[in-house]
Parts: sequence; structure tokens; C-alpha cells
Amino acid sequence: MASLLGVLFDGLAYGMLLFLMSVGLSVTLGLMNFVNLAHGAFAMLGGYVCVVLMQRWGVPFLGALLLAFFASAVAGVVLERLLYRHFYRRSHLDQVLLTIGLVFVAIAIATWLFGSQQQPLRLPPILSGQWTLVGVDLNVYRCFLLAVGAVLAFALTVVLERTRFGAAVRASVDDARVAEALGIRVSLVFQLTFAVGCGLAGLGGALGIEVLGLDPTFPLKYIVYFLLVVAVGGTGSLKGPLLAALLLGVADVAGKYYLPQVGAFILYAIMVLLLIARPQGLVARA
Repeated sequence: MASLLGVLFDGLAYGMLLFLMSVGLSVTLGLMNFVNLAHGAFAMLGGYVCVVLMQRWGVPFLGALLLAFFASAVAGVVLERLLYRHFYRRSHLDQVLLTIGLVFVAIAIATWLFGSQQQPLRLPPILSGQWTLVGVDLNVYRCFLLAVGAVLAFALTVVLERTRFGAAVRASVDDARVAEALGIRVSLVFQLTFAVGCGLAGLGGALGIEVLGLDPTFPLKYIVYFLLVVAVGGTGSLKGPLLAALLLGVADVAGKYYLPQVGAFILYAIMVLLLIARPQGLVARA
């Protein structure tokens, strides 16, 4: 029983990390209908910003997380103004070609600046170690990931579903001309939404260093996981990707623990079954 609870806890923590890293893609793809395969590059940027700030300038971990968010958001604003906004009304194939090209550019820049090796990260003492609860060892940092993910999911749901800004985003996506006629600055709404999505990617990338590692191939290694979370969860709301991330995280950890010889096959098998049963995703757009 202790082993089962431990696997469940690790799976939920891993799933919450997947959600933290995928929620930005859920925002840009689900709300803006833009296929941003460079999402992992913004996550990698947040990770490198966090590492550099902590190692070279002694910035505390929580402060580095905040700055990683803003650095990725600023990079998103710059690229949105220079490149992305010209592709909002283009086909998804054009969007894929643009963003996958940006991924390879980001990989080359990261390799040139930091080399190909993994980047170490030293967590603060308060987030290190373990807690023991009913005979189960709980990693403190994974508890932190669960808490951050829960708070972020609640805050984003409130902002996107119960505020004027969220309504403006949905109106801008559904019919930009009508939204403009109603006084909504569509270009500004898209810019802010894209910045938030990129910032969340950077935050997720910084949070994921301890669990996933960080090297220049990061955007290619994990983009499939990001897409899995959004595809299985659906683009109707943030609840779908959250549920999908937790489900896939538990399935992945349990599969590797109990059936290590199968590897990641269980994860993809569950994805296929879920998409066959609910091709619109766990939570469909209303």
C-alpha cells in the first residue's frame, strides 16, 4: 500500500509539472487557435534564465522563477510583434513550419551559449528533503509543484472564464472584426494572451529543471508531452488539460514503475484509447 501511494503521489506531482509546462500551450492553442510548437523553446528559455540568475548572480529560487516568467513573456511579446501576428490567420501548416523552425534556432543558440551538457540546479533547503506521512515518503519539492499547480490552475480559470479580459480573448478569436467594432483592441488582447502563454511556459521550464533536467534538446524532447496534455484534455477550458496532465502523469509513472520493460508505451496507449473514446478531448469546447 505504501508503494502504491508513493507511485500515486509521484505520478500526481509529475502530472502537475506537465500541466505547469503545458498550460501556456493550452492558452495559445485553445484560446487563440495558434499551433505554437515553439512552446518548449520558451520553457527552455525560462529554465536557462533561472539557472543563470541563481548560479551567477545569487538570485533566490522564488525570485528566479518570477524573473523566468517575465523573461519568457518579454521574448513572447517581441516574437509576437515580429513574427507570430502575421500568422494568426494563416493555415495551421504555416504555423507549424514557422514554430518548428524557431525550435531549431533556439536549440542552436542554447548550444552555442551554454554547451550541450545538463544544467545543474540547487534547490533552497526549504524545498529539499522529504516528509513522511502515513508511512509514505513525500518529496518536498513535488509537494511544492502540486501546490503551485493548484493555485495557478485556479487563478487562470478565474481570469479566463470570469473576467472581461477572458471574454475579450474569446470574442477576439471567434470574430476579430466584430470584437474590434465593439471597442476591443484585438491586437493588444492577442499580444497580452501570447505573452502570458509564453511566460507560463518559462515558469514551467524553470520549475521542471529539478525533475526533467535542462539541456538544449529540451524543446524537442518534451513537445510531444505538451501536445498530449492539450490534445487529450481538449481546448474547451483549463480543466481538461489539468485532468489530462494528472492522468497521463500517473499512467507514465505507474507504467515505468510496475512495467519498466514496456517503457512509455502505456502512456501512448492510454492517449490513443482516450482520443478514440473522446476525440474532442476530456473537456470539449462549449
